[in-house]
Amino acid sequence: MLEKWLERGISQSRWLMAPFYVGLIASLFILLFVFLREFIEFFLRVTTATEADVILGVLALIDLSLTANLVLIIVFSGYENFVSKIDPEGHPDWPEWMSKIDFSGLKQKLLASIVAISAIQVLKAFMNLEKTINEKTLPWLVAIHLVFVISGLLLAWTDHISESAKKTASDEAKH
Repeated sequence: MLEKWLERGISQSRWLMAPFYVGLIASLFILLFVFLREFIEFFLRVTTATEADVILGVLALIDLSLTANLVLIIVFSGYENFVSKIDPEGHPDWPEWMSKIDFSGLKQKLLASIVAISAIQVLKAFMNLEKTINEKTLPWLVAIHLVFVISGLLLAWTDHISESAKKTASDEAKH
C-alpha cells in the first residue's frame, strides 16, 4: 500500500512542472513586447539607416523570433514529455512536429536554436565591429559560438550512437 501511494505521488509530482511552462508562455508576451518595441524603433529609423543598420535591425528581429520559437519548442515538448500528452484532435492547424519530439529531439532542437541565436549574435558583432566590439571581445564571441556548434555535433553524434545501439539490440532480439 505504501509503495502504491509513493508511486502515485511520484507520478503526480510531474504536474509541478506545469507552472514552469505557464511562466514560459508568459515570457512569450515579454518577448512580443520587446519585438514590437524593436520593430517600431527599427521602422522609425529606416529612412536614415545605412545598409548595415538595416541588416542589424533585421537580425535583432530574427534573434527575438528564434528565441520565441525556442520557448515554444520547450513548452510543447517539455509538457508532452514530462507532464501530459496533448490531444491534437479538434485542432486542424496543429503542427505535426509538436506531438513527435521526444527528449532526444528536444535536446537537438534546443541546441540548434542556441547555435542559430549565437550565430546571429556573432554576425551582429561582425556587422557592428567598429562601434561596439573590440579585438578582445570578438574572439570570445566566436569561441563561445564554436563551443555551441561542437556541443551540438557531439550531442547529435551521441544520439546517433544510442539509436544505432537500440536498433542493433532490436534486430538481435528478432533473430
